Amino acid sequence: MAAMIDNSPVPTVPLLAPAAPTQGGFAAVERWMWLPLLLIACALPLVLSDYRMFQATMTLIYAIVLFGLTILTGYSGQISLGNGAFFALGGYVSAILIVRLGVPYWATLPVAGAVCMVVGFVFGRPALRLQGHYLALATFALAVATPQFLKHKSLQAWTGGVQGITLEKPHAPFGLPVSPDAWLYWLTLLVAIVLFILGRNLLKGRIGRALLAIRDHPTAAAAMGVNAALYKSLAFGVSAMFTGIAGGLAAIVVQFVAPDSFTPLLSILFLVGAVIGGVSSWWGPLFGAMFIQFVPNFAEDLSKSAPWAIYGVLMIASVFLLKRGIAGAIEDAWRRLRHRKPSPTRK
Repeated sequence: MAAMIDNSPVPTVPLLAPAAPTQGGFAAVERWMWLPLLLIACALPLVLSDYRMFQATMTLIYAIVLFGLTILTGYSGQISLGNGAFFALGGYVSAILIVRLGVPYWATLPVAGAVCMVVGFVFGRPALRLQGHYLALATFALAVATPQFLKHKSLQAWTGGVQGITLEKPHAPFGLPVSPDAWLYWLTLLVAIVLFILGRNLLKGRIGRALLAIRDHPTAAAAMGVNAALYKSLAFGVSAMFTGIAGGLAAIVVQFVAPDSFTPLLSILFLVGAVIGGVSSWWGPLFGAMFIQFVPNFAEDLSKSAPWAIYGVLMIASVFLLKRGIAGAIEDAWRRLRHRKPSPTRK
């Protein structure tokens, strides 16, 4: 009888790392709906004003950042409050290459992603010794230090110091008769689709399975020969790469970078968007990005004197009412609708 009792410890899962995205992440939208949704996204510049187009572009940029957080938090279970630092680094890399060195704006995006991936991988190695809220505090320290580092007098010749760097808005190539805002939206949409496909294929393969094993069963993963240090550092690097590319796009779209634009609050908002959007779903980054972009404006419209109080109330309500985020709630509703049996009719 004693041999039948399993006294092995039960593996725990971090609070912000629920079940990883599976095929259920796409159950809320049938496969045949992908093409109409893509066509609608491509047609938005034809019906939206320049300001709304700017908002839609920033929503896609935030979605790229939150997808990187899904990789880091949803799969590897590592809580990060430092993605704002990589967002700033990517923005400054693109701005410096464009303004100081004359590099074409589109060519700066892969460079920004590569630089941030290297920095994220290197930062992730020593950070592996920390877990939970200790890791969150370490990454938050990175977000706090980055703006001060960018203001340092030894880097003013490159970063512009407190004044930052101003960029010119690029025009559509080949003389296409479209506005700069529409062109930047389509460029951002293309980059988002490419990164989404790249991240999805990465996570559905061996790397994704290894990260899930490390997150859910670290002892069993080590026994199977999975290199936890390598894969966790890789998750940091890939997440930083996504965030760096998004930062480069933001610098091009906003046409300005400055240290005070990348406050520690930005990193907190990224994590809030990832959790509220749904860190267990591939659709979560899009809904979380919408929350980050539009809810503050909605809160300000409701109360000019205390917009952040309204924002906090909406955030708390979302956490309590949507346990798996917005995407998870939509998936659950869609699943119940599909499996609902018609009630028997009375004769």
